[in-house]
Amino acid sequence: MDTAPIPVPPRPRERFAVPVLAFGGILMAVMQTVVVPLLPDLPRLTGASPAAVSWMVTATLLAGAVLTPVLGRAGDMYGKRRVLLGALGLMTAGSVLCALTSDIRILIAARALQGAAAAVVPLSISILRDELPPHRTGSAVALMSSTVGIGAALGLPLAALIVQYANWHVMFWATSGLGALGLALAWWAVRESPVRSPGRFDVLGTLGLGAGLVCLLLGVSQGGQWGWSSGPVVGLFVAAVVILGLWAWQQLRTAAPLVDLRLAVGRRVGLPHVAALLTGFAFYANSLVTAQLVQAPVATGYGLGLSIVATGLCMLPSGVIMLLFSPVSARISTARGPRITLAVGGVVLALGYAVRIADSTDLWVILVGAAVVSTGTTLAYSALPTLILRAVPAGATASANGVNVLMRTIGQAVSSAAVAAVLVHHTTRVGGGEVPTLHGYQLAFTMAGTVALLATAVALAVPGDSAEDRAGASATAPVATAKGA
Repeated sequence: MDTAPIPVPPRPRERFAVPVLAFGGILMAVMQTVVVPLLPDLPRLTGASPAAVSWMVTATLLAGAVLTPVLGRAGDMYGKRRVLLGALGLMTAGSVLCALTSDIRILIAARALQGAAAAVVPLSISILRDELPPHRTGSAVALMSSTVGIGAALGLPLAALIVQYANWHVMFWATSGLGALGLALAWWAVRESPVRSPGRFDVLGTLGLGAGLVCLLLGVSQGGQWGWSSGPVVGLFVAAVVILGLWAWQQLRTAAPLVDLRLAVGRRVGLPHVAALLTGFAFYANSLVTAQLVQAPVATGYGLGLSIVATGLCMLPSGVIMLLFSPVSARISTARGPRITLAVGGVVLALGYAVRIADSTDLWVILVGAAVVSTGTTLAYSALPTLILRAVPAGATASANGVNVLMRTIGQAVSSAAVAAVLVHHTTRVGGGEVPTLHGYQLAFTMAGTVALLATAVALAVPGDSAEDRAGASATAPVATAKGA
């Protein structure tokens, strides 16, 4: 039986819960990006092939996609703080393993462990809903959402500086230390939420979702390398359709499903999931293309020939902007509703890509365009979890936000494949090698901007954003289920 939670005055250290959770979100994004500057040198450093080295990115992507909804559901059932600490612990353990070895097999396995960190943001958002008064939830959730971009902007220059001036294992020792600090702070400052969603954990649903997502994302991430019409890729996509179809059938017939599909396909939840996929696609193209474009040789006529360190520093303004605009996003959502914030974010994203199309040869214009894209991303990313929180019961917030983050991840994976396909088909020979043309980059920007406008259209189709709905949502307190019920 549902019972109202007994208010418990926060301990002094729990006043630090919001910055501590935000630090955990930044760490998650840093862990995902620090390996990028290493990729060109890893074949030489590990004695592995470039194809094997690419799995250090793919393994993290696959593990994160599978574990995010699973750990979200586990958090709703067994305690969000407990599962959050487990995710941070796996992330830190993976970093320590990377610091201790040069064996590519262990490195790939360690990077898969780090994929568990993808669940940190949805779990943290759910904790914030349970623990904070309504008037503080919006700004805290907006800050938590922006940590994805902040961490990504910080991770690249941090890794580039360490790789350039120290042994590459030092980078992983540094992230191990940061991970241990984040774990200790979360243990110290975050208390366990009393909100529970009792029931039996859906093991069969977990295995089915995991198998289906691995087939789907493996096909998307490796399609460019293996060939989109090759037997393995086509087979993976067919398997994904069959497995996920059977998984959906099983979920609809299970008393306590891993993902409540009836809730997830409703307009109030389903449309924000679609918007998350489209926004993830639009946002990721900026990160992928900007780094390549500014490092392109000057002989191309558009490239700036920047070093990896200089490229990383070019990403820093975007992280600062996401930090500064997160409270602005919260204020817009409070005044106009998160649906409007999401729609405005999509429009701003598209405007940023319009700037990139107009001029991608001057550094200051590139930085301005990237900054506008980051602003739109901040608005959109901070609105998505707020839409989810207002549409699902308190006992399902971590799992529902986990699915939303999963949709962003799928969007980013598809964006990576689509951008790569565009650039591969628009190349020119410079200095004895093939490099993308400026037209290819502009086509990638056009594609991302169009997808951002589609996200805007989806946002405007989300129902239930009236002033009455917003007032009701603001006054709603979380409902707890007695522990052990």
